[in-house]
Amino acid sequence: MTPGSGAPGAIRGGLLRRHHDFRLLWLGETAGKFGTSVTGVAMPLIAVSTLDAGTFEVGLLTAATWAPWLVIGLPAGAWVDRTRRRPVMLAAAAVSLVLFAAVPLAAWAGLLSVGLLVGVALATGTSAVFFQTAYTAYLPTILAPEDQPEGNAKLHGSASAAQIAGLGSGGLIAQLAGAVNGMFANAATFLVSLLCLSRIRHREPRVPRTPRPRGALASEVGEGLRLVARDPWLRTLTLFGAASNLALMGYQSILVVFLVRTVGLDPGPVGGLVAAAGTGGVAGAFAARRVAARLGTARATLVFELGLAVFALLIPLTVGGAGVLFYVAGGFCVAAGVVAGNVIKASFQQRYCPPELLGRLTASTAFLNYGTIPLGALLGGTLGTVLGVRTAMWITTAGVPLAGLILLFSPIGRTRDLPASRERGAGAGIGQDSRSVPSRGATSVSGDPDLESEQR
Repeated sequence: MTPGSGAPGAIRGGLLRRHHDFRLLWLGETAGKFGTSVTGVAMPLIAVSTLDAGTFEVGLLTAATWAPWLVIGLPAGAWVDRTRRRPVMLAAAAVSLVLFAAVPLAAWAGLLSVGLLVGVALATGTSAVFFQTAYTAYLPTILAPEDQPEGNAKLHGSASAAQIAGLGSGGLIAQLAGAVNGMFANAATFLVSLLCLSRIRHREPRVPRTPRPRGALASEVGEGLRLVARDPWLRTLTLFGAASNLALMGYQSILVVFLVRTVGLDPGPVGGLVAAAGTGGVAGAFAARRVAARLGTARATLVFELGLAVFALLIPLTVGGAGVLFYVAGGFCVAAGVVAGNVIKASFQQRYCPPELLGRLTASTAFLNYGTIPLGALLGGTLGTVLGVRTAMWITTAGVPLAGLILLFSPIGRTRDLPASRERGAGAGIGQDSRSVPSRGATSVSGDPDLESEQR
């Protein structure tokens, strides 16, 4: 089956209607996003309400989830390029299934501790590195170039919707069944992912085993890093993603502490509020292509990543009662801007980047983008401990619009559209309109697809 083909005899229509393999990938990814979002609420609540963890320990827990990107993110890209991607995804999903199910079992055995939670976060974060790297390199192999913008929008939109449902359900599950038992929901969603991935019909060709000289891994990793470092468009987007994620995770890592201990909310309303703010991600996914078509992809990126980011400053104003609307409004705008920006970036990279470097490019950008996430989590926890949680929220949310200045003072801030090919992008004059540049057909995908709705 060729990329972009659906089931035999399928008629043209939406991807979910006509493309069997994409439908299964979409179902599995949506289920995984739902479970991950439940865990995003359940894990901090377990630490805060069950283990009486401090602000720094909650930040450390979040940092542990993302730390593997700093440790193995770069070589993972080279390893993924050497093998078929679907078996890597299946193995990573199976490992996560077992680890998340082990948390409530450990609690029943009286073995649950903050250290155990951090260990599970590290191990599942490692699985996520391999799954995400393989996933972003695998997606273009089942979608034709003309289907990729629609596929990106559907994946980002459904992921945001699943995260909204998961965040809302996380608080409700924690209130009804206990935060610890909420981990079973995430384990079940990885089972759904396994079943969906196993039923995909497309089979990648076997990667031939060829002898590699000593130092080949370092050379391959360096090739991906050089691609990002030397290309002004990829370099700008990667630096922006790194700075933005530092600020985003800075406030997200202490958000539960802020809403529960500073604002004074119960666990149930916390999940509902986070879910309400997360609806911005769905709005952003639907708006991205329309706004980009009207304004141009570069200008739309500025609107989403800088204009909407300013509203992050509403979040620290949150107080009890009607004051929670400050968080909802600010969180909605931030989620809309981040998801819309990710949709535009993913479509850009799929047209722009060489397919033979998919794994390494993904790993290189993710290493820098996701690598700042554990640093942001530690920063949020440290600032919250030293200066107080509300002051820490002011500092970290201010960093969200400040990161957008990287885009404003780059080539993106002086042109209408992002380039459609590397050859044209390397020599395009600033301020030129690149809409007429034909696509090469070379495909890649951004490293974002959003392990979280508000991550790059």
